[in-house]
Amino acid sequence: MSAPQHRADQALSEADLERLQTLLDALPAPLEPLDVSMADGYLCGVLLQPEAVPLERWLPPILDSEGRPTPQRLSDELIALLRRRHKELNLAIVGRQWFDPWVFELDEDATPSETVLPWVAGFAHALDAHPALMKLPEEALLEPLAALYLHLDPDDLEDADALLEEIESLEPPVDLEQAVEGLVSAVLMLADVSRPLKPQQTGAGRAGPARSRPRQTGRR
Repeated sequence: MSAPQHRADQALSEADLERLQTLLDALPAPLEPLDVSMADGYLCGVLLQPEAVPLERWLPPILDSEGRPTPQRLSDELIALLRRRHKELNLAIVGRQWFDPWVFELDEDATPSETVLPWVAGFAHALDAHPALMKLPEEALLEPLAALYLHLDPDDLEDADALLEEIESLEPPVDLEQAVEGLVSAVLMLADVSRPLKPQQTGAGRAGPARSRPRQTGRR
C-alpha cells in the first residue's frame, strides 16, 4: 500500500478555498487583497514569466492590489494555501496539463465574460506586477493574450492596437464552459512561448505530443 499523499501535494478542496478567502478577507485595512478567483488568475500570470518569480515577490501583490506595504507577520496558513495552489498550477503548466481555474458562477443573467472577469483581472494584475512576459516578441503572445483579454473592457487596454485588432477577430464564448476552456488553452499557449518544453523523443526518434486534452471545466 502506498503512503498517504501529503496534504501539501493535494489539490485545494472547497473547504480550503473558503478558508483561503476568509484569511484574505481578514487582512487588516487599508490592504485590498485579491479574492480567490483573482488570486488564481494572478498565480497563472506569475507562473508564465520566463524566469521563476520567488515567493517574496509574488506574494505581496496578492495581499494588496495597490502595492502598499504588507504586514511583517502573516498567517502561515494563508501562505501555505497559496503555495499549494502555486505548486498545483506550476505542475499543470510545466506538464501542459488541463487544470480547473477558480471561476465561480454569478447570477443567472451574467455573461460568460462577466463570470471569468475576476480571474482575467487577476492575470492582468500579474503581468503589471511582473512584466517580463510582455517583453517577449509580441507576435507570439497576441493570440493567447487576445483570448484572455477579450473578456476585459477595451477601454482598459491602452496603447494595445495590435491586441485590440486580434480581439476584434475573435468570437466571444457561447457559454461558461467554452470561456473556461479558453482560459486554460490560452495559459498553455503562453507557456509554449515563455516556458518552452524540450522535445521529448519517442521510440521512433521523433518529438512526441506533450499537451493533455481538456477534461473538466471551471468550478460551478
